[in-house]
Amino acid sequence: MTITAPESSRTHRPQSWRIELPVGSLLINANDSLHFRKKAELVKALRTTAWATARQAKLPALQRAHVYYVIHPDTKGRRRDPGNWSPSAKAAVDGLVDAGVLPDDNHKHLLGPDPRLGHPIKGSQLVLWITDLDQVTPDHIALLNPPGDPS
Repeated sequence: MTITAPESSRTHRPQSWRIELPVGSLLINANDSLHFRKKAELVKALRTTAWATARQAKLPALQRAHVYYVIHPDTKGRRRDPGNWSPSAKAAVDGLVDAGVLPDDNHKHLLGPDPRLGHPIKGSQLVLWITDLDQVTPDHIALLNPPGDPS
């Protein structure tokens, strides 16, 4: 089955923002075996960094947003699964909530965060792309977030 966007949704591009965490920020990979205190330190650092970056960028308060993250892994060559960095993305999205960009990160206010793999960067980097869903037609949202099994 092929789904195509209606003509009306092809003409309007919703507003989006790119938030780059600093290159070399320590990121959390789901495959890491971290002591809970070390993980808590990393979560706090990522959350605070995302908060400060969002405030500095003067992101507006949104009611609903789609967030995807791009992980730019370190240049060490190996296979990579961008979904493994979801703990880092979760911490960064919590920082967006702390900054007042979103009222909450529950399903009513947030679609995502969805992973993407970017090009390798020495030191690695996490980049968030935030799109205002209140500027998107319901048909477009259905393309981003298809309904579950109707049965």
